[in-house]
Amino acid sequence: MARTSPIFKATFASYLMIMMLQLQLQLLISVEGRLISLSKPAPNDAAAYARWLVSQNSWGVLNTIAADLGGSPFGNVVSFSDGLPGKGAGIPYFYLTTLDPTAAYALKDSRSSLTISEYPVGTCGKTDPENPTCAKITLSGKLKLVDANSKEAEFGRSALFAKHSEMKGWPVSHNFQVFKLEIEHIFLINWFGGPKPLTVDQYLQWKMHKLALSS
Repeated sequence: MARTSPIFKATFASYLMIMMLQLQLQLLISVEGRLISLSKPAPNDAAAYARWLVSQNSWGVLNTIAADLGGSPFGNVVSFSDGLPGKGAGIPYFYLTTLDPTAAYALKDSRSSLTISEYPVGTCGKTDPENPTCAKITLSGKLKLVDANSKEAEFGRSALFAKHSEMKGWPVSHNFQVFKLEIEHIFLINWFGGPKPLTVDQYLQWKMHKLALSS
């Protein structure tokens, strides 16, 4: 039987390496453009877990104060992004129109909160979303309109369009604008024992590259 040449072996090995790298990339990037880490942070690392949870999600329930309902809270399912895939900054940005109550309410009373569950990420298995081991986070603060001509608005649009490409084609006549949540308080449940102590500074100062390195 003919012996396999060294050149063929080297070429085949290179081919296998390329295929493995492509597979790894497919595992890292989801269909929504999110970075899916191969291993989520340990529950006792509150800052890492909170940032991971926000970066992995693309939607949540945004609550505002309904002025026309006597000040009752009004929850609405909204899409958001905290940055480009794998480079999230932790601050949620939204693409909203005042034709929808959420943006209209925020312009009158900016007090807001965003609630996100780990369940949509797919890492809770068969665990019920209310189970403490299936993490949830509520970011409370003020929902602010971002100056449309600012660099921050440009960043917000880039971050949103990277995760939600459909937004690029939304009607111009609806006057969609970039909003952001200025975080003042964080409520995180990711295990038994009650909410994890986590300050806004600890949350914002945690670096996203740590997540990529630990994956």
